[in-house]
Amino acid sequence: MPKRSRYRRFVLAVHAVWFSVLRRILHLWVRARVLPDDLGELDFDPDGPTFYVLDSNALTSLLITDQLCRAQGWHRPTRGFRAGDIHLPQSHGADRRYRGLFIRTPEGGRHDATIRQLVEQAHDQPGLGIQVIPVTVLMGRAPDNEAGFLKILFSENWELGGRIRRLFATLVNGRATLVQFGQPIRIDDLVAETQDAGVALARISRILRVHFKRVKTSAIGPDRSHRRTLVEKVIKSEAVQLAIDAKAKRENIDHERAENTARAYAREIAADYSYPMVRILDLILSWFWNRIYRGVNVKHFRSFREASPGYEIVYVPCHRSHIDYLLLSYLLYYRGFVPPHIAAGVNLNLPLIGPLLRRGGAFFLRRSFRAQPLYSTVFNQYVSLILSRGVALEYFIEGTRSRTGRLLPPRVGMLSITVRAFLRYRNRPVMFQPVYISYERLAEGNSYISELSGQQKKTESLADLRNVINILRKNYGEVTVSFAEPVLLNERLEAHAPGWDSQDYAMDSKPEWLPGLVDDLAERILVNINRAAHVNPVNLLAIALLASRKHALDENDLETLIALLKAIVQRTGYADRITVTDLEPGQIVEYGLEMGLIERHVHRLGNIIRTDARNAVLLTYFRNNVSHLLAMTAWIACCFLNLQRIRRSRLQQLTATVYPFLQRELFLPWSQDNLAEVTGNCIDTLIELGLLRQYGDRLQRAPGGSDQTYYLRLLANSMVQTFERYFITVSVLAKNGSGQVNRQQLEQLCILSAQRISLLHEFEAPEFYDKTLFKLFIESLRKNGILDQDADGRLIFDQRLEQFARDARLVLDKEVRHAIIQVTPEVLELESKAA
Repeated sequence: MPKRSRYRRFVLAVHAVWFSVLRRILHLWVRARVLPDDLGELDFDPDGPTFYVLDSNALTSLLITDQLCRAQGWHRPTRGFRAGDIHLPQSHGADRRYRGLFIRTPEGGRHDATIRQLVEQAHDQPGLGIQVIPVTVLMGRAPDNEAGFLKILFSENWELGGRIRRLFATLVNGRATLVQFGQPIRIDDLVAETQDAGVALARISRILRVHFKRVKTSAIGPDRSHRRTLVEKVIKSEAVQLAIDAKAKRENIDHERAENTARAYAREIAADYSYPMVRILDLILSWFWNRIYRGVNVKHFRSFREASPGYEIVYVPCHRSHIDYLLLSYLLYYRGFVPPHIAAGVNLNLPLIGPLLRRGGAFFLRRSFRAQPLYSTVFNQYVSLILSRGVALEYFIEGTRSRTGRLLPPRVGMLSITVRAFLRYRNRPVMFQPVYISYERLAEGNSYISELSGQQKKTESLADLRNVINILRKNYGEVTVSFAEPVLLNERLEAHAPGWDSQDYAMDSKPEWLPGLVDDLAERILVNINRAAHVNPVNLLAIALLASRKHALDENDLETLIALLKAIVQRTGYADRITVTDLEPGQIVEYGLEMGLIERHVHRLGNIIRTDARNAVLLTYFRNNVSHLLAMTAWIACCFLNLQRIRRSRLQQLTATVYPFLQRELFLPWSQDNLAEVTGNCIDTLIELGLLRQYGDRLQRAPGGSDQTYYLRLLANSMVQTFERYFITVSVLAKNGSGQVNRQQLEQLCILSAQRISLLHEFEAPEFYDKTLFKLFIESLRKNGILDQDADGRLIFDQRLEQFARDARLVLDKEVRHAIIQVTPEVLELESKAA
């Protein structure tokens, strides 16, 4: 016995010396930031029996903790522990223990064996004063210092790593270590409260688990790894199992085969979030933005930051480029928010690209899955599960990128899934965060023009990566990301379904009020996106130059018109979050020249600023980005194209007739109740700027040939093509007669007419004959009761359509009206030519 005792003392002495040597070596390299900053905040008795519980049994974590305790003069975790009758060789344990030399696997058991001994001793011998201090050690958390690839690769994450990874993490990120000491847990107090050692042990284990998870979550974001486990949870859910049974019965296959199909769907959908990959993408994107952009500006982020705590966030930006989701995720990460999971089309799930996007947080969905009930159930369950775990989402309710620069009609599938997931789980209230993104040049500009001209959309492929080289060679100006006023789901639920929270909802529940709620949410999101628009220099140049007949203006006139456009936006008070470039008109012109969007023709009588045909088509996109801001004043200006004077009351009446169509196309924010006030404000702004004059109830423009009339006409031209499209539709209906064409035939006739007019009388602008815009106007005519359908699906109308056509005389030039009437074909004529 004495020999064994001497041997044990020898082993312990060698062990202590070895630990001391390792600790000193580690201390030379590791630099730790300790939290809390003031350790005096800990309710801690340095002289009492102290036991440390580390987040994991990593040797480096123990040595770092031991060095810090030594520096503070505290009892050290590598020293023996004594309290009452219990004697332990060391004063530390671990919440998570792993076995294996290189391949690490978690050890079983719910409770740490040493903690069990301490609790049982405190129960048998009260008053020992044992205090347990949780300690979290994270390596590589400081993102501002992680400038290298290796630092990012070996930064802290939720994944299980082995000893070799931990060694490299220490070598690479040892100088960016975070150590957080938690408040002591007093075992005597827990035992006294529970009066049972087993219950006290369960409670302390739970307290430690929750503490370590919260600390790590606050440092690196929630755990979104373990894709395989998440997939299995989706598959084993009740809703998916029922859908699997239904598929097996419907297709006469066994349950296992149907379940394998569901599992394949889940794997196709699920993200595979990786913190190292996010950090690598941060490095790549930082370089990429600096290469192609002059700057990335963020507006109203502070308001979002203040409003977001306590909510599940769903980001709903406008969709104008593939860069949208990369840019938003980057900005959120850069400002301390964990990047969201992004709903991406399955067309982007390409070799190499798909796995990369998955690790950045993308999950994939098919364009349509109404005819695939099993896929639909799996997808719904996956979204519900990640939302219930507190994962922020991002998706585009327009469904696809806008090819015209306007917001597209919403596709509400993802909104409906989100609402139903919330009704089922209700962990935290949901906040939809609309985001407006303003570009000055688009990488996809040329492809958009081709698609609008009738060419088929090119399918994404790896060959598209070659375009990155061309992108890197160009200057894309500045990008502005503006955070709009959020839409709170609970508020809309109360408005549509009072008492909704007193009911339980299953996964397949579809209350009768759900469609109305979802449509309301979609409308408010798109309206709020427009209410956070930023007017950049390219927007102003596009509006001004495209308003002229040959896309050319005297330089002085151009600068004057730009100043007027800026003043109109600022004075009409569209919304509080609207922002306008700070550049002066002359600086804006120089900026456009530098960007290569316009050119200056030097002339002895005055310089001419113009744009060529190719750039003119591209500029229509940027004009449309902000057309909603000028829609009301441009409409008023249109009323003076063919009239010198009009009564204010008559103008208000005409506005009330036209507004529903403008509102639906441009997602304008005002209701009919406050339309008169808005119109009056716009009229007053034009009067203040000298473009109109008022004599009692009569409004009058300046005489023809004056500068004021010239600028008023240019303002009107920014919207006149919209009214030409309206008149084309009305003319096609009138020419064919009520009950003669169905909706599909009407759309086709309108597009053909617009294409021909564009070739004969306007410059070649593909967005002029965009099918979506005609569909929107036709749907607006139906919703406003001007159009209806008979039993055969043919469109019928009454005298109100003729009145609408007569009112067009106030807005459209006689030559344009005559050309439209002459060009519009009859359906029988079209069919005979096709035959």
